[in-house]
Amino acid sequence: MSVRLSEGAIAAIMQGENIVKPVLQVINTRAIATGNGPPRYRVLMSDGVNTLSSFMLATQLNSLVEEERLSAHCICQVNRFIVNSLKDGRRVVILMDLDVLKTADMVGGNIGNPVPYNEGQGQQRSSAPAANAAANKPQQQNGNVSVAGPPAPKYHAPSNQFSKASAPSAMKTPGGSQAKVVPIASLNPYQSKWTICARVTQKGQIRTWSNSRGEGKLFSIELVDESGEIRATAFNDQADKFFPLIELNKVYYFTKGNLKTANKQYTAVKNDYEITFTNETSVVLCDDAQHLPSVRFEFVSISELENTPKDSIVDVIGICKSYEDVTKITVKASNREVSKRNVHLMDTSGKLVTATLWGNEAETFDGSRQPVVAIKGARVSDFGGRSLSVLSSSTVVVNPDTPEAFKLRGWFDSEGQLLECSSISDVRGSAPGVNTNWKTLYEVKAENLGQGDKADYFSCVGTVVHLRKENCMYQACPSQDCNKKVIDQQNGLYRCEKCDREFPNFKYRMMLLVTIADCLEYQWVTCFQDTAEFILGQNAAFLGELKEKNEQAFEEVFQNANFNTYEFRIRVKLETYNDESRIKATAMDVKPVNYREYSKRLIANIRRNAQLG
Repeated sequence: MSVRLSEGAIAAIMQGENIVKPVLQVINTRAIATGNGPPRYRVLMSDGVNTLSSFMLATQLNSLVEEERLSAHCICQVNRFIVNSLKDGRRVVILMDLDVLKTADMVGGNIGNPVPYNEGQGQQRSSAPAANAAANKPQQQNGNVSVAGPPAPKYHAPSNQFSKASAPSAMKTPGGSQAKVVPIASLNPYQSKWTICARVTQKGQIRTWSNSRGEGKLFSIELVDESGEIRATAFNDQADKFFPLIELNKVYYFTKGNLKTANKQYTAVKNDYEITFTNETSVVLCDDAQHLPSVRFEFVSISELENTPKDSIVDVIGICKSYEDVTKITVKASNREVSKRNVHLMDTSGKLVTATLWGNEAETFDGSRQPVVAIKGARVSDFGGRSLSVLSSSTVVVNPDTPEAFKLRGWFDSEGQLLECSSISDVRGSAPGVNTNWKTLYEVKAENLGQGDKADYFSCVGTVVHLRKENCMYQACPSQDCNKKVIDQQNGLYRCEKCDREFPNFKYRMMLLVTIADCLEYQWVTCFQDTAEFILGQNAAFLGELKEKNEQAFEEVFQNANFNTYEFRIRVKLETYNDESRIKATAMDVKPVNYREYSKRLIANIRRNAQLG
């Protein structure tokens, strides 16, 4: 393939002309020290007429140099670039995207006899016609490259890469001044003066910190335009200044601020850089920017979360199948009480995941109508399988106006609500209606649940067919946090070996063995205090008193508990005792059957089996 350099392109770029995909040759590359950030590379390039050393490679293209694809003598096509003016008046050309057309070994040397471009003069371009005329004849450089070929590109208006809203242009701010608006995707640390027009898609609360270096406050926002997104943070005085001015979902002109390499530990925003507000930063409301997008999502399927590494930051969308009540917990680090709520999301993969909301979002969330919920920037946890936690930097949108949300709503209303979905989260004591890995007892044994290194959890509908009342209760330590069995000292005192104390009384604890059955199989299940009391319909203290004073009434409690049907949440794990291995099943939760949901699952099973038949 013959390629020809875009002669005169360097002068045109430096004089501010519109250039479309110039073809240039790399003369040399040089690494520049950047401290703790990623390395930056300065590139000396030639258009066959002039050379210029003011080209800088964007960090996302570093791999081209590191893999030696972009090296001295190679020829490349520059698809996108940004010209920045430094404080001292010099200009730097940032190479944002390029393609290597010919590698260095295919070229072998420099093309033409270029001279360094002098920014104060423009006559270098006058040599282009002569060069073009000479180039009409096939020429060889070092005997292996033909520079003859199609004429050099003519420069027209650039392609509309960011659409009209985000392409750099002069826009009049409400203050009357002209500001050159650039797209977010073009921002980099080498720019000193810039203005972006962006929508605020996330706004965090003001947070404080205190350490050995002092104390302060900050808040962060996420900004979006049609080219990309970026995170911005205001500290101390700037936090006080801008927090009341900036409102969620509104569009503003943002001018000036420090750009630095983004700390991916604290953000899921897809940008190599982030903005820090300074004393020179200005924020002005923009009333005419309804075309700008809102939150930008990159959704992953809930089923994919099972193979997603712990602590990954992801975007998910799902139907709120059910949700739990708000609870209060105390954060140990700050001794501060916060609100917490679990919501259970499902999507078309048939999988269900638990997402935890915190603070005000937990208190105000309403899932009563099973809305579509989109979460941007949730953190993946491996606690009990896979679950999600909403961070202070996350964005939660209920019933978003997106194609994915409309598609999901249509699927759920037509067929999804009848689907028997399985949970990838271990939800203990979950809210009614949460379908978490429903199995028949036959399926549990056929699939060898509990035989692995970790315990397995499943839900089933089972009927109590037998209760073993022998040794179903024991006398336990009366201390609030201790359930250890006590030793009767035969002197009116009871000793707890764990607490190393003697007590004048004890409390009864339950450890009830129950046989449950469904239409295909049966299973022995161990029920401890709460689940045992639920099945028997009496608390342990009352049962202990009955056992001591009225044996017949005690027997009747167990007889009345037989042949009742419940929903069970069961943990199964292979355990070894006296060199004998067996599956131990423990009831984690027992509750009445939700026959509405149970019927939906049965209907879904019938439909699925009918399709298989």
